[in-house]
Amino acid sequence: MKIWREEGIKGMFRGNGVNCVRIMPYSAVQFSSYEMFKQLFTNNYTTEMDTPLRLTAGALAGICSVCATYPLDLVRSRLSIISASIGNAEMVAQVQGGAATLIKQKELGIVGMTIKVFKEENGLRGLYRGIGPTAAGVAPYVGCNFAIYDLLKVYFTPPDRPVSTVRKLACGATAGAISQTITYPLDVLRRKMQVTGMKDKVDFQYKNSFDAIRTIVQREGVRGLYTGLSVNLLKVAPSIGISFASYEATKAWLVE
Repeated sequence: MKIWREEGIKGMFRGNGVNCVRIMPYSAVQFSSYEMFKQLFTNNYTTEMDTPLRLTAGALAGICSVCATYPLDLVRSRLSIISASIGNAEMVAQVQGGAATLIKQKELGIVGMTIKVFKEENGLRGLYRGIGPTAAGVAPYVGCNFAIYDLLKVYFTPPDRPVSTVRKLACGATAGAISQTITYPLDVLRRKMQVTGMKDKVDFQYKNSFDAIRTIVQREGVRGLYTGLSVNLLKVAPSIGISFASYEATKAWLVE
């Protein structure tokens, strides 16, 4: 309500450009890889795909998409942190009636932030910081997504009758919600590791993924690994539902 009141519809889509730059190649690689692995595992679709093969194909597709677009994901996370920091600084200045001296950091774009990370954090190593836990989290997440979606389609979208878009949306949303809940701690770890290099913006530093998990559990308990899950599900469920429905519609259009 605050965003709508102060910034309107434009505020609701702030940062969407950066997100689209990342999600377009990410989804393209993920869905195309999944189809390629399905074809490989079934000898050009001559044998039937079972659940373990779907999980494997989805997991491999997730790893391919992460490796192809990870620097964009890291840059997006960094830009989000900077944006939030600037917003907090401006809020403090307004509360203090302008008494505080506000030094507003110049907002960096995608290219600017990429160059900054490359120069200051050991080149490509900095751009791929946290890719280990990210791949470890994305592999089971994407694998579950595809496996659960394909399984739900068998029951709710049988081939012997017309399939509505609403049913496809429901299957995708359900698959996304279940997969996100199962793998959410790894998503928390991914986001923590991506911004740990921003020493002037965050109050935590981790040596590696295991140190991050240990520190989070010590400070916040196991519950800390699920911080923000409910809010994230509000985004993931419709997002994955729309993603799968669009994927099915595009595939049908390409076949025709």
